[in-house]
Amino acid sequence: MSTIDFDLHAQPRAQTGSAAMRRMRRAGQVPGVVYGAGGETVAIALGRSELARHLEHESFHSHILTLHLDGGREQVVLRGLQRHPVRAEVLHVDLLRVRRDEKIRMLVPLHFIGEDEAPGVRQQSGLVSHLKTEAEVSCLPSQLPEFLAVDVSGLHIGEPVHLSALELPEGVELVELAHGQDPAVVIINVRRESIEPEEEEAAEDAAAETEEQPDGAVDSDGQET
Repeated sequence: MSTIDFDLHAQPRAQTGSAAMRRMRRAGQVPGVVYGAGGETVAIALGRSELARHLEHESFHSHILTLHLDGGREQVVLRGLQRHPVRAEVLHVDLLRVRRDEKIRMLVPLHFIGEDEAPGVRQQSGLVSHLKTEAEVSCLPSQLPEFLAVDVSGLHIGEPVHLSALELPEGVELVELAHGQDPAVVIINVRRESIEPEEEEAAEDAAAETEEQPDGAVDSDGQET
C-alpha cells in the first residue's frame, strides 16, 4: 500500500449536456460521476488543478481515494478517465464507490526491477521487452497494492517471467491466473545489432545481386536478359 493519501473535493452538479460541460471546463472544473456500492449515481464537478496534481502520481490510478462530497466522505477508486484526443486535458472522470468488506478488481502497474543486473543484459547484450505493463488484481480495498514488482535480475536471453512467478501481497489474487491464463510479462530478446556480421553481409550481398539482376530485365535493344 502507498503511504500517499489522495483527497478529492467535489460538488454535485445539476446541469448535464455538452454545452454545460464546456462551461464547466472553461471555469476550471472537470465533470464526472460517482456510482456503485448500492448507491445512486451522482453527477459531480471536480477542481481541475487538484485533479491534475493527483494525476502526477502513478499510484493515483490504483489507490483508494477519499471523496469529499456534500459534507460527507466516501471511499472511491478511479474507474475511468477521458482525455481530449489532442490536448492532455481531462474531459470526464468516473469514480467507483468501494466497501471495506467487498473485493474489487483493479489494474495495477508492473514495476520491473533488476534489469541492468540481468545476465541476458550485462553478459549477452540482450534487450528487455515488457510484454505487459499492468495486471488486473482482485482484493479487498485495504489490500490493494500500489504496484507489483517483477524481478528480472536473473534472466538470460530467451527466458520470460510469467504472471505466476510474481510475489503477491497477502489477500491479492491475479484475475488472469484465476481464469487459467498465465501469460509472460517480460522477456529478454537478442538485440538486432547482435546478429553476426557474416549473416548481415550475406543478406546485403544477396540483396545487391537481386538489384543487379532483376527478374525480366531487358537490354538496350529490348531483348530480355
